[in-house]
Amino acid sequence: MKTKIMGILNVTPDSFADGGLYTNEEAAIKHAKQMIQEGADIIDVGGESTRPGAEKITEEQELKRVLPIIKALKDEITISIDSYKPAVAKACIEAGADMINDITGLTNPDMIEVAAKNNTPVIIMHMQGTPETMQQHPEYTDVIKEIKQFLQQQINQAKKAGINNLILDPGIGFGKSVEHNLTILNHLEEFKELKYPILIGTSRKSLIGQLTNAETKDRLPGTIAANTIAIQKGASIIRVHDVKEAKQAAQIAEAIQNG
Repeated sequence: MKTKIMGILNVTPDSFADGGLYTNEEAAIKHAKQMIQEGADIIDVGGESTRPGAEKITEEQELKRVLPIIKALKDEITISIDSYKPAVAKACIEAGADMINDITGLTNPDMIEVAAKNNTPVIIMHMQGTPETMQQHPEYTDVIKEIKQFLQQQINQAKKAGINNLILDPGIGFGKSVEHNLTILNHLEEFKELKYPILIGTSRKSLIGQLTNAETKDRLPGTIAANTIAIQKGASIIRVHDVKEAKQAAQIAEAIQNG
């Protein structure tokens, strides 16, 4: 199966890897079009940073950032709106977004309602805590088992509401230590038992920095290594900053698997 490449488009001043680069509407659209040219299958548009310790913004601020981008790109590619706010997701779907990427994993009943009413696919992500607190000593008894239980519970909630088009994201770096993240990647095939596509986002994350001492901008080789193994272990979608490089790595990983 061909791995889908999700290109990250953060129209934020404070995202950890590219904050401030694409706050200008023109620059954001240009970057999105470049990612499309390089082979992205989905563009994930985010208007609020969810890095550890990130500050919250209002719905109005978030919509001001993301709506022009969605409207400009809606006829060119599948667009995902990276938001946990139901009102933002609703407005973005109305503007042309095709799917919701919810870091709070459909724990808000209002988000379930928005997705169900609009028949919108949802990425259910696992996060322990909130972006403000998630990296303050995250603890699990059995990280794989606990994430699987959460995802299964949210799948059940979604299906009850009539949402069947789901993607699962175990949430690398969202309330996890380096050891937790490595365990998730090493045992990723266990999530296939839940019978939905798996998305993995390791791109430039602190996991790679902590293992290699590489600065954020120098984490592409580590990202490629993590993504390649994730693909081998069952990831269907990889969420990345560097589309061209990720695409090539995915093509080689798939060719070897099918060889």
